[in-house]
Amino acid sequence: MGRVLVTAGAFAVGATSAFAGGIERSAQSVAPLFEPGHYFEFSLGTFNPGVSGDGTGFFAGTSSGDMAPDYQTFSFAYKRALNEKLDLAVIVDQPVGADVSYPAASAPYPFAGSTAEVRSTAVTGLLRYKLPSNFSVYGGLRAEAVKGNVNIIAPVLTPAFTNYRLNADTDYRLGYVVGVAWEKPEIAARIALTYNSAIKHTFDTVETGLAPIALAGEMDVEIPQSVNLEFQTGIAADTLLFGSIRWVDWTVFDITPQFLATPIVSYTDDVITYNLGVGRKFSEQWSGAVILGYEKTNGTPVGNLGPTDGYKSIALAATYTVDNVKITGGIRYVDIGEATTSTIGSSFTDNSGVGLGLRVAYSF
Repeated sequence: MGRVLVTAGAFAVGATSAFAGGIERSAQSVAPLFEPGHYFEFSLGTFNPGVSGDGTGFFAGTSSGDMAPDYQTFSFAYKRALNEKLDLAVIVDQPVGADVSYPAASAPYPFAGSTAEVRSTAVTGLLRYKLPSNFSVYGGLRAEAVKGNVNIIAPVLTPAFTNYRLNADTDYRLGYVVGVAWEKPEIAARIALTYNSAIKHTFDTVETGLAPIALAGEMDVEIPQSVNLEFQTGIAADTLLFGSIRWVDWTVFDITPQFLATPIVSYTDDVITYNLGVGRKFSEQWSGAVILGYEKTNGTPVGNLGPTDGYKSIALAATYTVDNVKITGGIRYVDIGEATTSTIGSSFTDNSGVGLGLRVAYSF
């Protein structure tokens, strides 16, 4: 089965990861490791969410306004066949991220003017060794850099939140990746099971708004472990079935600053993300794919800096091939799950988002 079809399918799966559970921005796919020969790809994406909610009880009649700004993501990967049995890949992505900005004009909504931002970059180096009977094992190290800041303006809740600000400097830590795969190239079949270790960060922090002076301290945050199951198989001539199941241990994620001593962000449920799609090769130049995505709505109260709970999505991707270059574009619509926030009980309903992505890949 032509590689152009496999590429369209892989891109469609990857396109669904720009909006997922917790503060996830990447599904941490190892798909580039399985490209034949030598390979390079570069991807850009943008996501435009619309997330707003209405106050209840004491805050009835107030609205948050759209508190989720647009954001962009990038990734690139390089894969090299070292010999007939050993492959090397380097993957750069942004595993986690957050962008929150409650409009100041939404006052008297309690969090009006509050903002939050998380940025990350990870570099993953992988080696894959091919075993008999179409099996292979792979693993490597992931170097991850994360930083963030939070500004909470909520004087109607507690004086501690009158104008509280947290700044966490960039912290660099290592994790690891291990996995096993089985392939049958004749029908473009592959199953890959990957474990991504947790990465524990210790941030140097500065907190303001709690005392007359800024308070310097430290804060431990664990980026959670995860397990990916990625699969694909030909089901008819020029037709590919593909998908993924991803579990992330988000219940261990907790942002509790040293002096505030109150969780700013935490989660009560782990997240399982499902993707399933079909790709079709139309000609030697063109192929396309459609994929459905799903995360369960748990129904438990969520934090005010991330008022979403699960989603349903559909993505479309098309790939054009010329010589050794493949250009893939995709669009994704996300129906964001309804959520009720903790502390103030706001209701976030009827929210959605649209994402766009572009990938350029070169085989040599």
